[in-house]
Amino acid sequence: MTDVQSVYQRGLDGPPLGPNLRGHKRVAVIGAGASGLCSAKYLLQAGFDVTVFEIGSQIGGMWCFNNDSGRSSAYRTLHINTSRGVTRFSDLDFDPETQPFPDHYDMHRYLACYADHFGVTPRIRFNSKVQHVRPAFDPAGEPPAWDITLANGSVERFDAVLLATGHLTKPLHVPELERFGEGYLHAHHYREPEPFVGQRICVVGVGNSACDIASDVCVTSPRTILVARSGVTILPKLLFGQAFTDITAQIQRPWIPRKLRQKLVRTLVWLAHGDMTKLGFKRSDTLSHVTSNGTVTTDIAYRRIVVRQGIESVDGHMIRFADGTEEEFDTLIAATGYRIDLDMLPPEVVPVEDNRLGLYMRIVPPGWPGLFLMGFFNTDTALNMVFEHQARWVREYLLGNATLPSDAEMRQAIDDRTAWYKSQYRDSARHTIEEEHVRYLTDLRTTLKAAAARARKAPARAA
Repeated sequence: MTDVQSVYQRGLDGPPLGPNLRGHKRVAVIGAGASGLCSAKYLLQAGFDVTVFEIGSQIGGMWCFNNDSGRSSAYRTLHINTSRGVTRFSDLDFDPETQPFPDHYDMHRYLACYADHFGVTPRIRFNSKVQHVRPAFDPAGEPPAWDITLANGSVERFDAVLLATGHLTKPLHVPELERFGEGYLHAHHYREPEPFVGQRICVVGVGNSACDIASDVCVTSPRTILVARSGVTILPKLLFGQAFTDITAQIQRPWIPRKLRQKLVRTLVWLAHGDMTKLGFKRSDTLSHVTSNGTVTTDIAYRRIVVRQGIESVDGHMIRFADGTEEEFDTLIAATGYRIDLDMLPPEVVPVEDNRLGLYMRIVPPGWPGLFLMGFFNTDTALNMVFEHQARWVREYLLGNATLPSDAEMRQAIDDRTAWYKSQYRDSARHTIEEEHVRYLTDLRTTLKAAAARARKAPARAA
């Protein structure tokens, strides 16, 4: 394992925390993307009877370009933001063909290999759309039992369900932008730049997809505007000839104070880009989810892309910007984020309010044992590594090696976590699921140790 990998994967090695090493429950995993495959792998290794339900015919979720599931937002030029050393799972490397920053073809190939290597593929039921997930037990006194209803009408019962369907599938549309009419599309439906050659294009947003798409189309567009409604930190892909995430991996350690980690990263970004306001961006006044891009700042410097700081109004194809200027466009691409979609769950089980999920440690809905939501977060590092920590955390509860706190304690922990992130980050739909990975992984370890101690002292509470 490389030094970078060891930094990011710390805490993954070692035996389960409790005495139970083999599981006997029947567990359903919904979704064969990175999170679902990782969860299934850890549970299979612990002896659980695992079935993975996949709506489409392919492994890989969003990393399968033009996935027939209809849920992938991948575009042809998409690369992952973290280096291959940071992105890989702890126990399987990428093949030698993989480039330093894997693209979606690399990721799809890797995830298919991962599923084959760890015996997950035979457990996947492809073209199996889950219509409903409903409790079939009284949580006040009965052991967990969950009924899964498929689109074909068949119903199967499981002891536990891990929902790994992702949160980047239901586009968030802004009504004002939809007034653009013909030529409007959400970034979720963008696939390649060729249809937009020669068009005047306005891209709204300054996240990863927005910057990627703007850089995609600007080379053959007579006019490309990038609308950054708020301040942003754009991380470079390379610094001093090294992957930026390999450098910051050395900084993201629990024993380095959070404020110092943030200051060090800001300094490195300044060394790469200088003062971002000189490129037309607002100065950041609050924390926000960072963007990573290797070309957009150069495209702005070359004036292939012009930054505007907000939209005042949209009247057909005429857009009036916050600075008072007005321009006509052929296309408006809205990279305005996503709504969390849990339509297969009864709303009383996991309510979604203002795009917020009331989940203990971003995983467990209080009052409903046996249900776990996997991967419903945004974070500042490679997702695969965090998926592994979540999978191991859930595995210990299902094995009976750990016991959840009371529902009241979980709800209080949820409120405390929500309040902390609201005090630190910009108030937006995107940041309702924001997690700083150093803090989150520390909390996963801490809560799991407490849960293991709780299990040793009292009869296990059903998970």
